[in-house]
Amino acid sequence: MRWLLWLWVVCMSVSAELQRFEHPVVKTDDSLSFLAVGDWGRRGAYNQSLIAHQMGIIGEKLNIDFVVSTGDNFYERGLTSVNDPKYPESFTQIYTAQSLQKQWYIVLGNHDYRGNALAQLSPVLRKMDSRWLCLRSFLVNTKIADFFFIDTNPFVDKYWSNPKHYKHDWRGVVPRQRYLSTLLKDLDFALRNSTANWKIVVAHHTIRSVGHHGDTQEIVDQILPILEANNVRAYINGHDHCLEHTSSTNGQIQFLTTGGGSKAWKGDLSRLNQGGYEFYYDGQGFLSAQIRPTDAEFAFYDVSGRVLHRFNISNSKGLHSSM
Repeated sequence: MRWLLWLWVVCMSVSAELQRFEHPVVKTDDSLSFLAVGDWGRRGAYNQSLIAHQMGIIGEKLNIDFVVSTGDNFYERGLTSVNDPKYPESFTQIYTAQSLQKQWYIVLGNHDYRGNALAQLSPVLRKMDSRWLCLRSFLVNTKIADFFFIDTNPFVDKYWSNPKHYKHDWRGVVPRQRYLSTLLKDLDFALRNSTANWKIVVAHHTIRSVGHHGDTQEIVDQILPILEANNVRAYINGHDHCLEHTSSTNGQIQFLTTGGGSKAWKGDLSRLNQGGYEFYYDGQGFLSAQIRPTDAEFAFYDVSGRVLHRFNISNSKGLHSSM
């Protein structure tokens, strides 16, 4: 299949942390489409299977190029090893639609760090299912958009100072401050050197959210200024188990939460008076995106495939919501 032509260009890595992947755009109009889903891995429970079914339908309709996962890929404590049956039972055997047999680009969530985080990063999983591509932080270049996948888990102070009953797998992350400093430097360098029409950042944790977790202050303080300085147009995340759209005050960045891949949190709001609030849905669902050279359209869907919210943005930073 043509999507298998993506190339791991190790020699073009901007650093040891951010590896670069090239994803070919095969559509004649140079457009790009993808689905994004987060907080999903529950062996099909909590409507995960129904969400997967609707993703397959929308994926075929939009002729998607790939799928993005915003983390918390396996509950409750990630994988125990590369042989953990949760991997096929929550991924391979769930997302079976033909349209979803495309590359999946995946980041880790906090629940993934509660297990064997290195298992999800292992190339062994890719040999089991070639769709799977999970790294801590990496770049995906396409003809019209660059995607910056960032591991936000090590930024969150409470995971280090107050991990509750969970031990986090920080192998490959410690010493923490050196890891964070390098990642921030690499992200800024990669964004500044991107010449793509569109710059889109994907991570697990929220920046702007009216959901249960609210804003993640460490990400607001350390990552948001880099996004604002480098003309990032969309930040896609999970973590809050809902669907949500908030716009930055100047309309530059759209904050899109797609954490409804399985268990959702009904009525669990932190506040509704946040500036730039556009849409919130406390149920299960997923996000689609259609990126064109001059504009982009995003849509949120519920468990029945109904469009809950759709909006367009242009390269001139204009925002027009049509639903």
